[in-house]
Amino acid sequence: MIEFNDVHKTYRLDRQKKVTALTSLTLSVSSQEVFGCIGPNGAGKSTTIKLLLDLIRPDSGSITINGHPANNEASRARVGYLPENPYIYDFLTASEYLAYSGRLSGMSPAAIKLRSEELLTKLKLDQAAKRRISGYSKGMQQRTAIAAALIHDPELVVLDEPMSGLDPLGRKLIFDLIAELKAGGKTVFISSHVLTDIERLCDRVGIIVQGSLRYQGGVSELTLPLEELFLQVVAEAGLSEVK
Repeated sequence: MIEFNDVHKTYRLDRQKKVTALTSLTLSVSSQEVFGCIGPNGAGKSTTIKLLLDLIRPDSGSITINGHPANNEASRARVGYLPENPYIYDFLTASEYLAYSGRLSGMSPAAIKLRSEELLTKLKLDQAAKRRISGYSKGMQQRTAIAAALIHDPELVVLDEPMSGLDPLGRKLIFDLIAELKAGGKTVFISSHVLTDIERLCDRVGIIVQGSLRYQGGVSELTLPLEELFLQVVAEAGLSEVK
């Protein structure tokens, strides 16, 4: 479903100074799997996601989604995305926001209505669906953003810190939803700093440190807890501390 092949990305800070975000990133995510992307702050995780979604372009290398170039608009039509810090029009109600998101995805009014009702019920937002989002808690806003990412029933779901701001009930709802997505044949790409979530949710995991993929493998194949592996990989990369 996702292929990064020898991808490089640098950012220019000014006319003379550049910073390298990714170096020779080669990464694959199979269809119908849940893949976890982890790494220290500044490792290149957000850059990886932005490149995948064509929000920025690589300096070199190739990125494909389901066999199509990531910079091809058609390749992203079946992708749902939750940013780390989602922006929601909080003057709208949840129902209105999902309708807006559905229209952007080309859905019919009838399809939007059915899908919105389904997601609002699953995410325990149905009783608040007619209230303005500005009156929602942080967790309710996060669940609304997740519903918007899923409104068009995407084949690939990209979630950047999906558990942010969620209480135990919200976390359980998202855990169940991700399990349901996997059972329904969807592919899920998750970036998170909560390693216990990655270990519980994901089939495979990739660890990015200083812009390079330092580990990629199955969670069930780990010979030590993921947190210990993460710290070991970071130490082997020569980082004196995790920021």
